[in-house]
Amino acid sequence: MPDQPKENVFLFVPNLIGYGRIILALVAFYYMPYDPIIGSLCYITSGMLDAVDGYAARLLNQSSRVGAMLDQLTDRVGTCGLLMVLCMLYPRWAIVFQISTALDITSHWIHFYSSTSLKKSASHKSVDYGSPILKLYYTSRPLLFFMCLGNETCYTMLYLCYFTPGPYLLPFWHVGLFDLLFFMSLPVAIAKAFCSWLQLKGAMGAIAEVDLEERQQLKKE
Repeated sequence: MPDQPKENVFLFVPNLIGYGRIILALVAFYYMPYDPIIGSLCYITSGMLDAVDGYAARLLNQSSRVGAMLDQLTDRVGTCGLLMVLCMLYPRWAIVFQISTALDITSHWIHFYSSTSLKKSASHKSVDYGSPILKLYYTSRPLLFFMCLGNETCYTMLYLCYFTPGPYLLPFWHVGLFDLLFFMSLPVAIAKAFCSWLQLKGAMGAIAEVDLEERQQLKKE
C-alpha cells in the first residue's frame, strides 16, 4: 500500500481559524484607542470564532495539542490586550485590570502545565483538582460558554462605555445599552475570576504534590 501523505497539523482547519483570530485581535488592538467601531467589531469577531474552531476540530476530527495551545494563547492574549487598552482609558482603575491580567495568565498557564504535563491528561478541561465548582465549570459546555461570554461582554462593554453609553432603551431612563450590559455582566466576570483563583490554587497544590512524591521517591532510593 502506498504511504499515506503526512498531515500538516499547522494547516488543520481549526488552527487556520486560530490564525485568523490572531490577525483580527491585532487589528482590534491597533484601532481600539481611537476607533471603537472597528476595534470592537474585530475583537468581538475574534472572540466568536473561538466557538467555531472548537466545533471544527470535533467535526473534522482535527483536535491537536497545537490547536489546544493555540486556542489557549489566543484567548489569553486577546483578553489581556483588551485589558491593556482599558488601563490606558481608565488609568485610575489600572491596578484592577493589572491584577485581572496577572490572574488570568498565571491561572491558565499553571493549570495547563499541571494538567497536561504532570498529570498527562489529554485535555486541561478534564482536571478539576477535586473542586465541584471547577468540575461543573469545565464539564458543562453551556455554563463555560456563558461564563466566557459574560466575562468578555463585561470588558468589551466597559471599553465601549468610554466612548458612548450606547443607545438609550427608554426615554425616561438615562441608562445606555452598553452601560446596562456592563453592569449585568459584571457579576459573571467576578465569578469567572473566582474560578481562575480556584484553578490557580488547585494547580499549585497538584504541582506541590508531585514535588513531595518525587522527594519521597528519592529518600527510598
